[in-house]
Amino acid sequence: MKKHHLELSQIGIDFPTPKGPFNALTNVNLKIAQGEFLSLIGHSGCGKSTVLNIVAGLYQATYGGVILNGQEVNEPGPERAVVFQNHSLLPWLSVYKNVELAVRQTRNGRSRKEIKEWVDHNLALVHMTHAKDKLPSEISGGMKQRVGIARALSMQPKVLLMDEPFGALDALTRAHLQDSLMEIHAQLGNTVIMITHDVDEAVLLSDRIVMMTNGPSATIGEVLDVDIDRPRDRIALADDTHYNHCRHEVLRFLYEKQKKVESVSSRTTPQRRQHQVGTDAA
Repeated sequence: MKKHHLELSQIGIDFPTPKGPFNALTNVNLKIAQGEFLSLIGHSGCGKSTVLNIVAGLYQATYGGVILNGQEVNEPGPERAVVFQNHSLLPWLSVYKNVELAVRQTRNGRSRKEIKEWVDHNLALVHMTHAKDKLPSEISGGMKQRVGIARALSMQPKVLLMDEPFGALDALTRAHLQDSLMEIHAQLGNTVIMITHDVDEAVLLSDRIVMMTNGPSATIGEVLDVDIDRPRDRIALADDTHYNHCRHEVLRFLYEKQKKVESVSSRTTPQRRQHQVGTDAA
C-alpha cells in the first residue's frame, strides 16, 4: 500500500463579512497517498478551490491544518505547484523563458547547462519543444496550458495542484491534454489534486473522487474509489461496467445535492416574498 504523505485534518475556514464570519468549509478530513491522483468535484461554491488554496498555502485554515511529509503547511512552497484554469504565462517571455523562470527560482544548485537541459526536458514532457521560442500570444490556448503544466512540473513538486486546468478548452483539446496528463502522471508519479466539474474527466483520470457538499459549511460528502487499471483508454472505457458505475455514482451525488438545494430554495422563497411585501408596505 502506498504511504500517506499528505493529510488534511479537521480543516475549516471562516471568511470575515460585514455580518460576521462566513463558514465556507468545515471538518474536511482526507489522507492522500504518494502518487495518488485525486479529483475534487461538486457544485459551484462548494469550497473546492478553497481546499486547494489551503493545501497550496495561499489560505490559512481557521481550524485544523495540512501536513505534508510530517511538516505543517502554512505558506506557499515549491513542493506544491499550482496549475490554474488561466495559464498565467508572462506575455513578454517566450515559452522557454516562462519555464526557465520557474526553474531558476528553484535552482537547486543547477549549472546554466543543467538548467537548460531541465527546461528542455519539461517542455518535451508536454510536447512543446517545437514552440519553445514563441510568445504566449503566438500559441493556442491548449498549448499555453501545456506550458503552464511544464512550468509547474519543472519545480519538481511533491504535489501538483490543478484548478480546472482544462475548463476553458474545447472538447478535442481537453481530451488530448487529459491523455498527456495521464502519460506524465504514469512517468513521474506525482501526487495530483485536481478540481473539475467534468464527471467523465474525474472518472478517467482519478484514483479517487472526492465529492463535496454544497456550502456554506461545505465538507466532504462521499469519496469514491475508481478501481480501474492503468493505463486507461477512453474509447475502451466507454463500455466498461465499472467505469459507468463510477460515473453513475458521481452523477447521483451531484443530482441529489442539487435537488436538495432546489427544495430548500423553494421553501424559503415564499418567506422572502412575504418579507418583501411587508417591507414595501412599511
